[in-house]
Amino acid sequence: MMASLNRIKVSIITGAALGVVCIIGAMLRMGFLPLHFLFAFWYNRVLMGVVVGLAPGGQGTARSLLRGAVIGLLVSFAFYSSTGFVDTTGFAAGIIYGVIIEYVAMTFGG
Repeated sequence: MMASLNRIKVSIITGAALGVVCIIGAMLRMGFLPLHFLFAFWYNRVLMGVVVGLAPGGQGTARSLLRGAVIGLLVSFAFYSSTGFVDTTGFAAGIIYGVIIEYVAMTFGG
C-alpha cells in the first residue's frame, strides 16, 4: 500500500514546523549555536516528516503512533550520534515529534 501524496505533504510540513520549535528549544537550552548546527537540527525534523509521510497510513491508531515513535527514535539518533551525544533532550523530543507527525498525518493526511 502506497502512502498518499497528501499524507507526505502534511508530514513534511509538520516536520518543518516542529524543526523550528526544535531550533528555538535548542537555543533556549544551549544558548548561541552555529547556523549549520541549527540547520542540521531543522533538516533532521524535515527528514523525519518525509520518513513518516512515506509510511503507509491505515495501520490502526496505536500501531501507527508506535511506528511514529520508532521512526522518531531512528531519525533522531542519526543526528544525536553525529553530534557526540550532546543533546539528550533533543533526542528524546525527536521520539515525541515522530508521534506528533504521525498523529497529524493520520488526522489530516488521509
